Amino acid sequence: MIAITSLLDKVYSDRVTELTELLEKKFGLKGVKMSPYPHLTFLTAEIPDLDEMKEYLERVCLETPVFNVRTTGLGIFPGAAPVIYVPVLRTSRLNLFHGNIHRDIAEMSVEMSVYYNPNMWLPHISLALGDTTPEILGPVLNFLNTYNFNWDISLDNLTLMRKSGDFYLKEEEFQFSRRELIT
Repeated sequence: MIAITSLLDKVYSDRVTELTELLEKKFGLKGVKMSPYPHLTFLTAEIPDLDEMKEYLERVCLETPVFNVRTTGLGIFPGAAPVIYVPVLRTSRLNLFHGNIHRDIAEMSVEMSVYYNPNMWLPHISLALGDTTPEILGPVLNFLNTYNFNWDISLDNLTLMRKSGDFYLKEEEFQFSRRELIT
């Protein structure tokens, strides 16, 4: 299984890392470290030909200028192990980018997670997952409530991560073109 993500810029990567370390220290939550790089996930899939995938990602990144996404508030995916996350606001720019890579990668894939379908995708940055419980949710949210999550994050890459045991590890990072959009 692979994941196509964008690693966060240094400012917000450091901020997310600081928050996840505080959540580990204060509440023992470390499940989010199954992917040790703060990121935004565009999709997960089973891809038989990774070379074709990497060529595609390189082409897309050469044609994609750096762009920003905004976040606000906190979100929860409920369940026995709730996921606590920072929601990324969907914009027409982000939706178009996600829709295009989802469509193209679907043609290369033998299986894709339904949660990343453009009609269902909830872009987010995970703060806690896998080892949370409904009982700890209140205290964790009370703690996180003291932070500001109105962020403006610069996305400048697509990063291929591969599942390795219990972890998703970075396999290759592709930088977006640095040219500016002409309006």
